[in-house]
Order: sequence, then C-alpha cells, then structure tokens
Amino acid sequence: MSEPVVRAERRGPVAVVTMNRPEYRNAQNSAMTYALDDAFTAAVNDPEVKVIVLAGAGKHFSAGHDIGTPGRDVDVSFDRRAVLWWDHTDRAGGDQRFAREAEVYLGMCRRWRELPKPMIASVQGACIAGGLMLAWVCDLIVASDDAFFADPVVRMGIPGVEYFAHPWVLGPRAAKEVLFTGDRFSVQQAKEWGMINRIVARADLEQHTLELAEKIAGMPQFGLALAKKAVNQAEDLMGMRSGMDSVFGLHHLAHAHNAETSEDSLGGQSARSMRDANKGT
Repeated sequence: MSEPVVRAERRGPVAVVTMNRPEYRNAQNSAMTYALDDAFTAAVNDPEVKVIVLAGAGKHFSAGHDIGTPGRDVDVSFDRRAVLWWDHTDRAGGDQRFAREAEVYLGMCRRWRELPKPMIASVQGACIAGGLMLAWVCDLIVASDDAFFADPVVRMGIPGVEYFAHPWVLGPRAAKEVLFTGDRFSVQQAKEWGMINRIVARADLEQHTLELAEKIAGMPQFGLALAKKAVNQAEDLMGMRSGMDSVFGLHHLAHAHNAETSEDSLGGQSARSMRDANKGT
C-alpha cells in the first residue's frame, strides 16, 4: 500500500499536517493540494484542535509546484473546493490554465489563509516558489537554520507565484530583489526581512514548533480566531487581496506569452533547469 501524500495527526490541542512526498522534495501536485485541504478542514471541524502545524517530511519543506514528477496530475479532475471557475480538464489554452490555477493555487491558498485557527509553518531545507505560498498562508513561520527560500519563476518570464504576497511579507524592496534575481535567500535574511518568526537548530525544529503551538493553544479559541481575522483584514486594507487579483492577471498574461513565443507556457523551463540555475546562489 502506498504512503499517503499528506499525513495528519493530533497531538493534544495541535493538529500536525505533514506533506509526504519526500522523494520529490514535497513537490505539490493536485492530489497533495486536495489532501491538505481535507486535513485542514478536519482540523478546523475538530473542536479539540486549537492550532494547526504544517510541516514537510524529509530533508525539505517543499520545492514548489509539481512540474515534472511521475505523480504530476495536471490533467486530472478533482471535486473543486475554491469554486472560483469551472473544471479545467475539458478546456483548452488559457481557459484551462486559468481555471486550474484559480482553483488549486490562488483559490486554495486564500481559503487556507482565512481558516479560523492559527497555523504555524515548520520549515526546513528548501522552501521554493509554491513552497513559499504554503508557508505564507500560515500565520507564523518557524524555520530551521538550514532553511533557504526563493521564488525563481521570473526565469520563466512569469512575475512571481500565483499567491502573490511578496510585497506584504517581504516589503517592496526585498520583494523586487527576490524576484529580479531569482536567487536563494537564507533563513537569516528571511528573519531580517520579517518573513519568519523564529530560527532554531534543525534537530530542535519539531519540538520548538510544537511548544509554540501548545503555548498559543492556551489562549481562548474565539479570541485567537478574531485576532487572526483582525490582522488579515488589516493586510487586505493595505491592498493585499486586490493586489493579488491584479498580479494573477499578469501571471496568466505571461503564461499566454510563453505559449505563443516558446515551446510551452513555462518558457521552456523544467524543474531541473530551474534548480540548476539556482545552484550556488
């Protein structure tokens, strides 16, 4: 029997949700995305769960969207949850890509950001492109001292990942540097920019994250939900939601341009070429 792509377990008042494709650096296919949604929904519906922790099995948190593993399921239909557009599998061209990405990338991430329970990302190793999206929808990020980050998709001619939170979580100047260079940035740099909350030794990551989650779990549940909503609303009043909408259109303009001028909508890039371009940076 094959391993589930997502594991979920209760540890007292904490639900630990773990991405479980370590052999592919937890690359996110649709099966994983919907399994994450199932696990988060179960955690929200469990009145005993006060805090949700999102982790990645193995050496890396997540290398981003699945653009090349044997489990890539871009043409598979799932029961839609975000319901922002119709099913993509019987569509063509820009219609197909827009429908799928509005559902599994932008739509799902927005839903998860709004979950009424605090979420903590526990990040080690690579947190790249779509991996950033998963960390960014969480309210807090605890990272190991070996963690590193990047959004290199400008190499594809695309202005950043679909959940475009860069200016809000990094600040405008840092966001431009990350996008313009495509370079990796260290956990220390992420802390300096305010993207993460805490840096801990790799061996202490799980325990430290659980201790933080348990401390938060001691607060009143309704108060936590309202505090989370208050901060999220403030971010949206600073333009986060409308900014994402505008950039999602630019994102798909870039895909369409690539499809017309190069061999595919990714500008001829692959998971390997993107990884190789980032080596040593």
